[in-house]
Amino acid sequence: MLSYQHGYHAGNLADVHKHALLAWVLDYMAAKDKPLSYLETHAGRGLYRLDANEARKTGEAAAGILRLAQAFAPEHPYMRAIDGLRAGHGIMTYPGSPMIAAHLLRQSDRMTLAELHPQEHAALVAVLGQRARIEKRCGFELAQALCPPQPRRGVVMIDPSYEVKADYDRIPRFIEAIHRKWNVGVILLWYPILEAGPHAAMRDQITDAQSGAQVFEARFPPIRAGHRMVGTGLLVLNAPWGMAEEAARIKALMGAE
Repeated sequence: MLSYQHGYHAGNLADVHKHALLAWVLDYMAAKDKPLSYLETHAGRGLYRLDANEARKTGEAAAGILRLAQAFAPEHPYMRAIDGLRAGHGIMTYPGSPMIAAHLLRQSDRMTLAELHPQEHAALVAVLGQRARIEKRCGFELAQALCPPQPRRGVVMIDPSYEVKADYDRIPRFIEAIHRKWNVGVILLWYPILEAGPHAAMRDQITDAQSGAQVFEARFPPIRAGHRMVGTGLLVLNAPWGMAEEAARIKALMGAE
């Protein structure tokens, strides 16, 4: 399915949690003088406007980054990425995860991004086509084909919309295959926590199979009446040292449970 467009949800509470942790991971890994690979399976357009009609319609950014930006220290890598984007594109812009990675990684690091949606792909190429390898291809297939990447040290962000319900069943097998081929890679899997709890079986299947998996979740009230999202989760394999403490700090800044 290609109906999902993240512009309606950019900068929401799930983005704050996911992107702040991603930024911390990339900043931590880039501190060492060794090159990195960064892969992303569902990249989106990379750059969003929080004053666009889509964002104003849902109000999710207003309850997310627009409310919480001051809670983060300016030197936090998440805020460094946001401020870097705003300096070039305006105060009401917001970086998707590819743009966060582009800001925090070095020129010696390799970025490979997958995005199938035609408009989102075109927008991503427009903003990051000179920096990253961008393919209009199924991200699951791309990651399978590239792993293990060169350089082997690196991160993969797996961030589907979960509009395709079969993803919940597919992802545990995908994670197992990627981890088998790339056992040193930091694997990040984002998932929404919905009232019906469709994430739980997927999460538990992965943690049962991968003894070193760490789970970082944050729960919050629905942003509006009828909204089904009540939290956000990030499952991590090969989590960098100190990530659990950072996740606890971010959750506290968000005022989440």
